[in-house]
Amino acid sequence: ITYADQVRRDGITPLQALRQFLLDFGLQGLVNTVHLLPFYPYSSDDGFSVIDYLQVDPEVGNWQDVDDLGESFQLMFDLVLNHISQHSEWFQAYLRGDSPQDRYFIEVDPQTDTSAVTRPRSLPLLTPFETSRGQRYVWTTFSDDQIDLNYSDPAVLLEMVRVLLEYVSHGARIIRLDAVAYLWKELGTSCIHLPQTHEVVKLLRDVLQVVAPQTLILTETNVPHAENVSYFGQGDEAQMVYQFSLPPLLLDAVVNADASILSNWLAGLELPADTMTYFNFTASHDGIGVRPLEGLVATERLQRLVEWVRERGGRVSTRRQSGL
Repeated sequence: ITYADQVRRDGITPLQALRQFLLDFGLQGLVNTVHLLPFYPYSSDDGFSVIDYLQVDPEVGNWQDVDDLGESFQLMFDLVLNHISQHSEWFQAYLRGDSPQDRYFIEVDPQTDTSAVTRPRSLPLLTPFETSRGQRYVWTTFSDDQIDLNYSDPAVLLEMVRVLLEYVSHGARIIRLDAVAYLWKELGTSCIHLPQTHEVVKLLRDVLQVVAPQTLILTETNVPHAENVSYFGQGDEAQMVYQFSLPPLLLDAVVNADASILSNWLAGLELPADTMTYFNFTASHDGIGVRPLEGLVATERLQRLVEWVRERGGRVSTRRQSGL
């Protein structure tokens, strides 16, 4: 897993330098898949506020560089399907009132009760923007630069299927569905893990089964274990889900010099079928999420872990729970 500009060499693009680095150090036989974190033009969040899904950031290279990397390694791409940058042409067209982009985003009256909505971050859910029709408040789950897409408009879903197929055409072996749990919004609900969200995952799986059955779906849902594994569906959603409880349980074991909780949890893990698997990891670009510890460790032990990190200068982010 790497950023597209993590390796550099004079005279060539970062993507070319990455490929050369991997080959020069003989990693072709040790690493079978390279996960390129978002390599598209972006405006914030280390690439996860995408300006143009279908372009490679010229600062890191071009599609030919990606294709060349794919000749030596399998590739994993992020499909950042919950939101798009406010600097994208889609959102700029929305601000102008152009069709069909005027339906691509979710407007909400700021007086609306949104207290039931589950929040991953302690930031405002709605952000005001000046449009050709006056001030409008739009749904922004993660930040004011990341504008949530309106999947109740079929045109948005079709656009994202087009993006998915473009990634497949450039050799994506694994498609990571970023922040997919928040995809569908329905006021009066928690707006997380809604049935419509699962149906979208099933649809993307169906599309891939027809055009690229070798391409796998990996869902990124940083939530407690039971919620996380729901994205296996009945064998008709993701083939892989991130094992989000593993990183904080590893850290908990180190901090407390006690691996009993980790060991007991591992002993009880089961896969629904042999066509599915967990994606094990120890940390991500977001750090180590502790919400997946819910139900696994006592509240006091979780708080001790948080304080241990703070005492050592670590950063701790928070989220706003629904109803608060």
